Amino acid sequence: MRQAHVPMIASEHTPPLEVPRTRRAGSARLAFERVGNRTVVRTALAHSPLRLLTPRNHGHAAWVYTSSLGGGLVDGDHLTVDLDVAEGAAALVSSQGSTRVYRSPRGCRSELSARVAPGALLAWVPDPTMCFTGARYTQSQDIQLAPGASLILMELLTAGRSAAGERWAFTHYTSSLRVHREGRALIDERWLLDPAHGVLPERLGRFDALGTVVLVGPALDSAREALAAHVGSLPVKSRSGLVCSVSPLGSDALVLRAAATSAEALVRTSREWLSFLPSLLGDDPWVRRG
Repeated sequence: MRQAHVPMIASEHTPPLEVPRTRRAGSARLAFERVGNRTVVRTALAHSPLRLLTPRNHGHAAWVYTSSLGGGLVDGDHLTVDLDVAEGAAALVSSQGSTRVYRSPRGCRSELSARVAPGALLAWVPDPTMCFTGARYTQSQDIQLAPGASLILMELLTAGRSAAGERWAFTHYTSSLRVHREGRALIDERWLLDPAHGVLPERLGRFDALGTVVLVGPALDSAREALAAHVGSLPVKSRSGLVCSVSPLGSDALVLRAAATSAEALVRTSREWLSFLPSLLGDDPWVRRG
């Protein structure tokens, strides 16, 4: 005898089905090489939600701009970028806008792994990271430099949507930066901002943006010398809207840091520090955005 099929009927006591949120694991592979007197993008492969744009420019370097589908990172996102700059090549990698990190109880991650060959130049200069209320974000950047390689790296973090009352309102922010040359660490540092260690708006005071610029290698000798003299001579004023510092690392590396009362002031200052980029690349990346 066949048994009748009795459908399950949910009662008011039946717990609702929990629909898991979708995690997005985006990855990108970038490779640059020199062909004649110009650099070309040999490989530009991206998986959603990452996108890569490769605009033409009038200089000898190759440019790539990254973006993310949906306008930012959502809960569970994990993005990775693997990058190679071949011998003698010059590459600029930036972003189409600020990296927005939305509320993310499980957290979001982004990872960069880069290798720069002898005589090559990498300029990694994304727009600021902006973490919204409830965001949890972990970032790591690991860069291996061959002898004679040069690096420009910019890392900017803003307080969030201050105008909407979301000032330093994220849940957790961690950023690790490692720059190695021939197995020797030039920089190995980690930023950690977490309200568990103290209320962030109180700890950060009047500042709404923090930034770091790193310059390494022979292609940047004159820029480092000029910046070390300029930033090192700036007076420290009480209640200033911008506080800067400069730290040499050996004979061919420099770290610049800034804290600003507005994101606009930080972006303006960091781009002033990198005002040599157009002449170094042969075109202006701040004007030509793809």
